[in-house]
Amino acid sequence: MYNINQNNKTPLHIQLYHEIKKDIIENYKANDKLPSLRKLALEYNVSKNTVESAYSQLLVEGYIHNNYKSAYTVTDMIFGEFGVIKPINITKEEPKEQYLYDFFPARLSKDSFPLKLWKRLLNKVMEETLDFGAYSSGQGEFGLRVEIAKYIIKSRGVKCQANQIIICSGFSDSLGLLAKMIYEKYNTLAMENPGYHIVKKVFDSLGYKVKKIDLDKNGLKLDELNNSQSKLVFTTPSHQYPTGVTMPISNRLKLLSWAKDKNALIIEDDYDSELSYENRPIPSLQGLDNNDRVVYLGTFSKSLSPALRVSYMVLPNHLIPIYQNLFDVNVSRVSLIIQKTLELFMSEGHWDRHLRKIRTLNRKKHNLMKSLLEEKLGNTMRIESQGAGLAILINPVVKFDWHKLKQEAKKEKIKLYFAKEKSGGEWEAIRMGFGGFNEDEIVEAINLFSMIWHQCLLQRPKPL
Repeated sequence: MYNINQNNKTPLHIQLYHEIKKDIIENYKANDKLPSLRKLALEYNVSKNTVESAYSQLLVEGYIHNNYKSAYTVTDMIFGEFGVIKPINITKEEPKEQYLYDFFPARLSKDSFPLKLWKRLLNKVMEETLDFGAYSSGQGEFGLRVEIAKYIIKSRGVKCQANQIIICSGFSDSLGLLAKMIYEKYNTLAMENPGYHIVKKVFDSLGYKVKKIDLDKNGLKLDELNNSQSKLVFTTPSHQYPTGVTMPISNRLKLLSWAKDKNALIIEDDYDSELSYENRPIPSLQGLDNNDRVVYLGTFSKSLSPALRVSYMVLPNHLIPIYQNLFDVNVSRVSLIIQKTLELFMSEGHWDRHLRKIRTLNRKKHNLMKSLLEEKLGNTMRIESQGAGLAILINPVVKFDWHKLKQEAKKEKIKLYFAKEKSGGEWEAIRMGFGGFNEDEIVEAINLFSMIWHQCLLQRPKPL
């Protein structure tokens, strides 16, 4: 018997179709006859058209034959395990471990995003005559590229025009796009050690050889780079990730000279340049380049929102034809609505005001955390990197039980982050993120952290 419910919202012919199909899979053999239209209609008190519609769907899907003068018969099909209808288990998202204090080193606080303003601009964009029936520019909306060009020329000294800018969906998307573009010419990448783990991950996945170049107090060791034989290098010269070292102008000029002599390419990630609290950001490496040797990467993740997934790269002129030939120039990498809203956000002056607000807000948090660390940890600690970004990096200067620190932090529901986990190499530091906290939380979090810290000291420092 088929289960046909006249009161069910599912149409009768669909119910009958499912019941017959199940019956065919479980009970029928090839060439077996199915009941006639009239017989099924009478038996289940439905119209002949309902039965005909159900049979028509089974016919289209190839479960039955229509023998016209005779009857509908089952096709010669071996269902086996493919015919078994297995229940689908909908898995629930595993609950995330809850922490009292999470020192994530690259997070903005929720209330730092200009939500009301963004909604207003989004509504304004939606009221305009956007063409939702067409593909938008794969290079990014021209208006947004113009605004980004104006901003980075003014704030970072970048030399570019809007036609050199590609809008991408986050840093790793920018990097992956670039890596695919240049593989035929540059298949070996030199990168800083320690360095940004995402860089190694992206280039490894695309078949590049990755060579790690050590750092000194001036950043990338240029003699090691020269000996590496690589003609492609990734660097974070303004605020090295994760050590915070800044490459001085003399080394920047030497690096550009190396790129010119070797016909090489430099990938510059302008890491943390927008969030500098003590000094004006050093102008970009790209702005010093007169030979089209630098690809400049930027993102809105730390200054506006990581959730929007908007990044950009400035290509040297000789790479633009390669991009246009390799990728579909009609397929955008970022939503049209997000691009147009961000364009309006920048063109109306909100971006500059937002940056000033974000810098002021996070400067206060940075200074508060720095003073608390110095007060609570005293001469047991050394600050490795500070003054920019969303984290302060610290290390103990006395014998210290690192394993116990991790155990006690977990016990007290504190989430800590360590440089080695993401950067490779031997250099270690605790990355104390402050961006996701409000000021009261920073005080409470450092109080609890300092209690744990002192439990992990294996010797007391000598008095000053």
